[in-house]
Parts: sequence; C-alpha cells; structure tokens
Amino acid sequence: MIERLRTAPPRYWLVGLVVLFFLGFPTVISSFLASEWSQALVLAIAIMGLNILVGYSGQLSLGHGAFIALGAYTSAIIVHHFKVDYLLTIPIAGILTGVVGFLFGVPALRLSALYLALATFALAVVTPSLIKRPTELTGGVQGILIAQPDPPQFASNVYSTITGSAMTSEQWIYYVTLFCALLLFWLAWNLLRHRPGRAMRAIRDSEVAAAASGVNIAGYKTLAFGISAFYAGVAGSLFGLGIGFVSPDAFPVGLSIQLLVGTVIGGLASIPGPLLGAIFAYFLPIYASQWAPNQTWLPAQITATVKNAGPAVSYGVILILVMIFAPNGIVGLVTRGYGALSRRLRGAGDRETGHVPPDPQTV
Repeated sequence: MIERLRTAPPRYWLVGLVVLFFLGFPTVISSFLASEWSQALVLAIAIMGLNILVGYSGQLSLGHGAFIALGAYTSAIIVHHFKVDYLLTIPIAGILTGVVGFLFGVPALRLSALYLALATFALAVVTPSLIKRPTELTGGVQGILIAQPDPPQFASNVYSTITGSAMTSEQWIYYVTLFCALLLFWLAWNLLRHRPGRAMRAIRDSEVAAAASGVNIAGYKTLAFGISAFYAGVAGSLFGLGIGFVSPDAFPVGLSIQLLVGTVIGGLASIPGPLLGAIFAYFLPIYASQWAPNQTWLPAQITATVKNAGPAVSYGVILILVMIFAPNGIVGLVTRGYGALSRRLRGAGDRETGHVPPDPQTV
C-alpha cells in the first residue's frame, strides 16, 4: 500500500490536496462565504454534465438552465407537498431530469448542430413561463420556500471536535454539496475513461468513422444527453437547498449562458475544467461589479457600464482573452505550460551532463 502511494502519479497527489483544501475550507471562512462556495460547487456539477455533452460527445446545448430548473422544482415540490426529507429528493430529481433529458435527446438526433442549439435555447427561454402556469403545484411567480435543514448531530459533533465551534446550516449544506460533487466527478472520470467515453469522443471527432467502427451513434448521443441532464438535475436540487427558495426568476436564459461560459473557460473535454470554470463563472461577475466602481482612475462611462452590466461585460472580456491566449481553456493553458516547462528542464538536464550532441551527418 505504501509502495503504491509512493509511486502514484503526481496528478493523484494534486487531486488529494484539492480535496483536503475543500474539506477544510469552511473551517476558516464565514458561513456566508461557505454558502457562496457551495453555489460555486453546484455550478461545477452542472458544468461537468454540460462538458460531457459538449466537450465529449460534441453536441451543443444552450438550454441546460431548464434542466436545472426541473431538478430544483422536483425536489421543492416533493418536500413542500409530500414532506419528504430534502436529501432523499436529490437522487429523485437527478433521475427524473435524466429521463427527461434522454427523451429530449431522441428527437435531437435529427437536428444539426445549429438547429440543436436553437432548440435548446428555446427550451431555456420558455421554461420560466411554463413554471408559472401550474400555480397550485409550483407556487407560480411566488415560488416555493424551502426550510434549510440543521446539521445532524453526528456531523455537528465531528465538526465541533475538530474546530471547536458549532456547525451552521450553511456549512452543512456546503459539505452535502461537496460530497455530491466529489461523487459525480468520480463517476464522470470512470465513465469517460472507459468504453462510453471513448465512443463519445469518437462521435465528436467523426460520426462516419465512429459508425464504421461499430459505435452506436444514436445510443451514445442520447446517453450523453441523459447523463448531462442527470447532472443538471442534481445541481438544481442542490441549488434549491442552498438558497432555500426556488422561483421562475431564478432560472433565466443567462443561467444557460453562464454554464456554457464556464465550460469553455475551464476547458472542454477535461475533468478539472468544470471546477475551474465554475469558480470563474460564479465569482467573476460578483467581484467585477464590486471592483470597477471603486477604481477612481477608470472613466465614469466604463465604471457605470461594468456596474450595470457586470456579468455581460466580464464574460465578454474573458471569452475574448480565452479565445486569443487559451483556446483550450484554463486546463489546456496549464497543460501546455507544464509541457513546455518539462521540455525546457529536460533540455537543461541534457546540457548539464557535458555530452556533446552527435553530429547529424554521422547519425
């Protein structure tokens, strides 16, 4: 066991450090910041699902905010009308949303990339209006209030033993969200490194070549839609738990754009990309709208524009920079930089040995 740990690849150690960081992070921040970071993890789960669809299977979706809304309202309705424990509704919301996404993926097979994007965008546009219709079920424009649960006694005891302070509801929700994120990221990693992941990448690169190799194009495309919607449904359920309230206005069209931006910024077809993209997509508009008004050296027109349209301006600037300097996202930029540094260090090591390189004419 010790030998396996000693010879483990560096990326495994990096993953372990990241997990330890997120486990200990709520102990050094306020409950409000813990709530903010839990929402960032919710966004990472949804982006991971969208990354499976866009990055691995090559299908574009501009309507994943609708699947998040379906997951959030599924859990909220079950809790509100049937008094079921909220944690039990998280897998129910994910499975129901996954089934709906799978069924939506069947007619999407007949659509080209452009028309599929328009169809999913239309789904995101009409979803808030559809939610308002069954007032008795969804609460209409008033939405549904969700009582945030207190941490269970065993979790509170462990937390107080380690930190010396009581665990709050926000910190408990953070750990629930972190557990779901770790589980779903692990499932995605296992899925994408085996046959389904290889089949999706083959479809993304060339459907003709994939079909010639025996890949079931229709089956894997609808499977990608279903899995992606499942992730969005779980994210929606956790979103409602985190904010304690769901309403139609909480799921605008901009939410779907935010998910796509996070996917592109983090890096398509990568496992750590959704986490990095979610952090940028969630916190960038917040800090951009707070930072610009305090900068006296900026022109008044720029300050007012950023203050009134912080998310749009921030997303636009970041996307332009990403397309110019990091077309493969943050993960691609880091990977390229690490590769260049490794080649430079190996070259320096060869030069330090003092051996004269062979004459090309004598090789």
